[in-house]
Amino acid sequence: MTQNPATDNPNAEPAVEEATAQSPEDIIQANFARIEAERDDLKDKLLRTLADMENLRRRTEREIADAKAYAVTSFARDMLGAADNLRRALESLPETARTTEEPALKGLIEGVDLTERDLLKTLERHGVRKIDPLGEKFDPNLHQAMFEAPDAEIAKGLVSKVVQSGYKIGERVLRPALVGVSAGAPKPQAAEGGDSTPTTH
Repeated sequence: MTQNPATDNPNAEPAVEEATAQSPEDIIQANFARIEAERDDLKDKLLRTLADMENLRRRTEREIADAKAYAVTSFARDMLGAADNLRRALESLPETARTTEEPALKGLIEGVDLTERDLLKTLERHGVRKIDPLGEKFDPNLHQAMFEAPDAEIAKGLVSKVVQSGYKIGERVLRPALVGVSAGAPKPQAAEGGDSTPTTH
């Protein structure tokens, strides 16, 4: 009688043939996973593209706004000389000339004053504002110090004199104001003849 090793030996493992072909369910799951990965990749690329487009839109809007706001920068800077000359003409007038009743002189002064005010209003309509910092704290971003001098009426570090007005266009400085800065109250001079404190013997 012939013996069967597989049945005679209970510890023997049955021969198992490895399956080389995937089942339909495995194929479907693999395809589904691949499609999901492609979908996620396309979604990520789409979100990045949308973010880039939004950044480009905002940057373009800023550039357009800046172009509108600062398009007149060169022209405005050239006009500051005319504004300065009108101001100098008015400041050079003696007080008696301002109170004169002479029609020709009075009309000339009023005309120069009106022209200066009209010029400044025109500049303001285009975003150019005058900087007149008298009494304000010195700011190196807006002002250029020409000198520092003692001033009993103005605290140290404040603008005590405006030599030339400055101008801003939008948030940019078109021309800094030329100013004098207060060094505070002058120091009391020491009494002549040395120390006057009485001494005891």
